[in-house]
Amino acid sequence: MIRPERLLAPRTIRRAGRALAVAAAALGLVTASALTATASAPGNASGSTAHQSSATSVPATGGALGPNVIVFDPTMAQASIQSTLDTIAAQQVPNQFGTARYALLFKPGTYGSAADPLVFQVGYYTSVAGLGLTPDRTVINGSLDVYNQCLGSQSNCNATDNFWRSVTNLTINVAGGNGCQANTEFWAASQAAPLRRVVVNGNVSLMDYCDGSPDYASGGFIADSRFTGGTVINGSQQQYITRDTDLDGWTNGVWNQVFCGDPGAPAQSFAANSGDPGGPAPYTTLATCPVTKEAPYLYLDDSGQYRVFVPSLQKSSSGPTWAAGQTPGTSLPLSRFYVVNAASTVAQINTALLLGDDLLFTPGVYDVPRTIHVLWPNTEIVGLGFPTLVPTNGNVTMDVADTGGTTLSGLIFDAGPVKSPALLDVAPLPIPVNHAADPISVDDVFFRVGGATAGTATDAFVDNSDDSILDDVWIWRADHGAGAGTWTSDQSDTGLVVNGNGVTAYGLAVEHFQKNETVWNGQRGTVVFFQNENPYEVPNQASWMASPTQNGYPAFLVGDRVKTFQGYGMGSYTFFNQGVDIQNSMAFQAPTAPGVQFHDILTVFLTGSGGIQSVINGKGAAVSSAFVGPSDVVSYP
Repeated sequence: MIRPERLLAPRTIRRAGRALAVAAAALGLVTASALTATASAPGNASGSTAHQSSATSVPATGGALGPNVIVFDPTMAQASIQSTLDTIAAQQVPNQFGTARYALLFKPGTYGSAADPLVFQVGYYTSVAGLGLTPDRTVINGSLDVYNQCLGSQSNCNATDNFWRSVTNLTINVAGGNGCQANTEFWAASQAAPLRRVVVNGNVSLMDYCDGSPDYASGGFIADSRFTGGTVINGSQQQYITRDTDLDGWTNGVWNQVFCGDPGAPAQSFAANSGDPGGPAPYTTLATCPVTKEAPYLYLDDSGQYRVFVPSLQKSSSGPTWAAGQTPGTSLPLSRFYVVNAASTVAQINTALLLGDDLLFTPGVYDVPRTIHVLWPNTEIVGLGFPTLVPTNGNVTMDVADTGGTTLSGLIFDAGPVKSPALLDVAPLPIPVNHAADPISVDDVFFRVGGATAGTATDAFVDNSDDSILDDVWIWRADHGAGAGTWTSDQSDTGLVVNGNGVTAYGLAVEHFQKNETVWNGQRGTVVFFQNENPYEVPNQASWMASPTQNGYPAFLVGDRVKTFQGYGMGSYTFFNQGVDIQNSMAFQAPTAPGVQFHDILTVFLTGSGGIQSVINGKGAAVSSAFVGPSDVVSYP
């Protein structure tokens, strides 16, 4: 059925939609271009099609959602569940740039017990979720863990590459484990590894301190959650954002720990000597978040039918949306969604969108030879198991019309072999309409130029829509993996361009791009947490100049015409690895205007050569091998 909010009666819209589909086909908007996918079952990591291997013990569940959506029922034998989870973990924990993708879904009920806990690891491209309407309906007695990766020896164990995995919508009563790992939920992950709508009762550590050293971690994102029965161990996490979450303690900070709408969060304490020995913790604490909209999620209704719940917009939020019993929002039947799988074509996807369908992408890596066009307002684009979209003809992978209310969630956009002008273009034809009541939101969406596949794009993500919300977005030009390592490979100028007014971003990370890494031209913007690393492989200073007199490019550039902007808890780090004295004049650049304000910003010299000469507009001490930082600026101007 077409939604009533498409402005016309459903029958009228469907007729209009079919006419539009015919017209669009005539215009070439939808063609027979194939959208091909790879998605592997356990034991077939290199797979070429989405299929279920008969040689594995993984049950062929998931129905129309495909073989890589594994659905567990509390009536199943725990030994069978454990075996399936261990099989997938053995494949996915080391599978950083593989093609296999999984969504592990737990029906409402209880799994494991204090005497016989369910303990398993969550590897790459694995999303774990409860299928209850609220997180208390799916309970796991045990732990869902992410540990360090040790490269070569126990003296090189870190979590800094633990990306692209998630846990959502369930309760963990922490139990099990042995020795150092006993009775602790370990989530030693970095970017693109969100925890959403989780309840954790017991000890939680965001670092793995049990094997080797130095145990570095570079996360992370928590939202709409509750932690009880143990202080959250931040440990070595260099930066972190926790949003709208109940806390009962937080141990420490390293460089940039941000709390927004978190009852029980530590008090504001960021200072000019935060991160220094004996200095105060680098805590940026906001009592409320200005405007939020939680990610949609799949669940089972009381009759056992799949539905997608779409949470409502929240203003001045604090604490979990479900604290009073149920998250405010709208429930949609799965019949409203076109389920994208390996057999789908771009023509079918675009036709479904023209007819007013929402999209549910099943796990896989999809080649996209033509742009996917999201045209109607209030369209839900939901990914299960980190579906990854790769343009193959230099096209924009997806664009979203500026009609308001659309949500994109749970996707990875990879650059393809032919340069694209952008991977995601939100509001390519912006409409001067206030979307404060129905913003476009982008939740847990991640971008890569290189890494899994060599690629190139001018910009990764362009957002022209007023009042849009970016919630947990990591935009990465690869520093390792396919195509990475040289200045002339995986080329891309800018990670994010924001032209819309009133845009709000939480948990934004943009790294390694070759020119201005983030460009913010919109008025009334707000950023709560930003993390950046400059590009590593700059060959010489002449190759990296914003102007004849400005060394390097800022990590975050606010446009000259901007009059109002607020930034909280923002950091930029440097590691120039070519052995050349590369300098960056400033990490942050902004017009000097009373309404353009930054709070709690910093730079750090990680290692290598060169450095960053100031934090913002010439203010803030330089960082280099002589002073590694952090160089902290509490407020600007």
